[in-house]
Amino acid sequence: MTAPFEPWRATDDWADVAPRVAVLDYGIGNLRSAEKALAHVGADAVLTADPLEVERAAAVVLPGVGAFGRCREALAETGLDEVALEAVASGRPFLGICVGMQLLFEESEESPGVTGLGVLSGRVQRLPTGVKHPQMQWNRLDPVTESPLLDGLGDRPWMYFVHSFAPEATADVIATCDYGGPVTAAVQHEMVMATQFHPEKSGSVGLQLLANFVRLAASVPAGD
Repeated sequence: MTAPFEPWRATDDWADVAPRVAVLDYGIGNLRSAEKALAHVGADAVLTADPLEVERAAAVVLPGVGAFGRCREALAETGLDEVALEAVASGRPFLGICVGMQLLFEESEESPGVTGLGVLSGRVQRLPTGVKHPQMQWNRLDPVTESPLLDGLGDRPWMYFVHSFAPEATADVIATCDYGGPVTAAVQHEMVMATQFHPEKSGSVGLQLLANFVRLAASVPAGD
């Protein structure tokens, strides 16, 4: 399912800036799909593990698939956990995707004893009982509050989910989906944003969300 409108394109005035967006390369999952989707909506996207490259970027993206514990371990092995924390502390736009979203929280039921990055307060929990695990389907977003990340997505847009865990409900939730009850689908705290769904796999509406993120990045001067 796709939205009945076209996403932002590089021909828009703001996109002439082509903001540099660093996608953290810690060797987990198909990270290039996020890089390619960001480039498609006007970013100067780069998949990198170089801290200096990340420091120069106007915005940073942390994707992730698989198990919470393994992703956290890979971040630590590459040193990109500290790089991610420094990017968040800088106040630049930061986007977590799927397990990349979960890693921003303090811990997960999936990997007891493994600490997350602790950027956002709360715990990642297993999806409700009585529904199929994982949720592997298109589902509709129910916006909770306004956010620039959700601008122009239309009424209850469809997004593509693949997950068995999601963060608990906190004050940072900006959208939920219905899967055996309300499930956290997107969060924002200041310039830290994250989605449990995969915008890069969600057709034109997902590209619109990524374009919104790139639009925020375009307002931030990149480092020298």
